[in-house]
Amino acid sequence: MKIIAHQLKNSQVAEIVTNDTIIQNIEDSLDLLGNLYYQQYDQIIIQKHQITDDFFDLKNGIAGEILQKYSNYRIKLAIVGDFSSFASKSLKDFIFESNRSGQIIFVSSTEEALSNFSR
Repeated sequence: MKIIAHQLKNSQVAEIVTNDTIIQNIEDSLDLLGNLYYQQYDQIIIQKHQITDDFFDLKNGIAGEILQKYSNYRIKLAIVGDFSSFASKSLKDFIFESNRSGQIIFVSSTEEALSNFSR
């Protein structure tokens, strides 16, 4: 796993670069959060393929728990990918509400994530 650091005003953004799935469960998410928080990052960009597909099945609660952890630490998370293939109305609503609140955002590119974070 490689971390590309981006500086936005007074904010440090960690962009995670890897072809691996790094978040398989809530504990993996907490490990990533703690590691990057310790390194002074307050915003994180990951790719959709770096998160288990279970995250996108809202019935199991993984997405909600991860959202809560990032909210508690006031760390913003951008998930980059194409989400148009998801048919679940509840997932589409979750993505819409998440994007509206800004704590966890779902975007189509790293540039879009950085633009959202710089607001």
